[in-house]
Amino acid sequence: MDLALLRTFVTVHRAGSFTRAAALLGLSQPAVTSQIRTLERQLGRPLFLRKARGVTPTSVGDELAHKVAPHLDALTEITEAGLDQESATRTLHIAGPPEFTSQRALPALTPLMDQGLCVRTAFGPTDELLSGLADGHHDLAITTTRPRGCLLAATPLCDEEHVLVASPRWADRLGGPAALQARGARALDPVPLVEVHESLPLVTRYWTAVFDAPPTASAAVVASDLRAVLACVTAGAGLAVLPRYLCAEALDSGEAIALLDPPVPPLRTYFLVIRSGTLALPHIARTHEWLLRSAADW
Repeated sequence: MDLALLRTFVTVHRAGSFTRAAALLGLSQPAVTSQIRTLERQLGRPLFLRKARGVTPTSVGDELAHKVAPHLDALTEITEAGLDQESATRTLHIAGPPEFTSQRALPALTPLMDQGLCVRTAFGPTDELLSGLADGHHDLAITTTRPRGCLLAATPLCDEEHVLVASPRWADRLGGPAALQARGARALDPVPLVEVHESLPLVTRYWTAVFDAPPTASAAVVASDLRAVLACVTAGAGLAVLPRYLCAEALDSGEAIALLDPPVPPLRTYFLVIRSGTLALPHIARTHEWLLRSAADW
């Protein structure tokens, strides 16, 4: 059986679409369709059910993918092994949230850059990052959502702790953690909210976890970058919920004050996401391993 046909089959199985598989393989969609039909004729069984959007594997298709995918990945790893010495000089396309990528991921990759790894970054919301990764625009993505399906594989990277912060002026007016603990979320009603989106994603998650109730106010300031949110908070614009890694320096210097210290602080998990099978490529595998190792200290 032609290995090229099996490679195309596995790519379609993971992508769930002839169109997406064609883009990943560098082929035309008719070529992919023709290869799948050829493989189905050879096997005498249908491998996919064609739908309006994409394809769904049959039970035969799932069984075949389960059998051959690990071996095809192993063959790719073998053929790429000879490039391992040059892999550091390859360009890695990494995507993620702008704040986390800037503050955590890129500094952690500096040793690999010193060895010659070239890096290109892209920023955006999780849905865009996962779509771009699936379409082959990125090699690796850092997201706050675990993707579904076979095409993308996610590994938990780290958890970030969320902190309720305000400037010293607002902290003094609120009376400290003990007063807030006694009065609950109502004590915070007079303080303007600073957020990254009108829907208050970070504030809502914090309020629900700590106060067991949603926020009742709308945002006074919306800034789409968490670093801008922190700047507004330290300037006295109001309170915000921020990841501890981002505001740790401001907390240490006293520019920002943690208003509460809940026994179980709200957490958000980051995932390291790749296209299935791409860890066979040395420069992606090395970066993936390096980030996971670095995250142990985050």
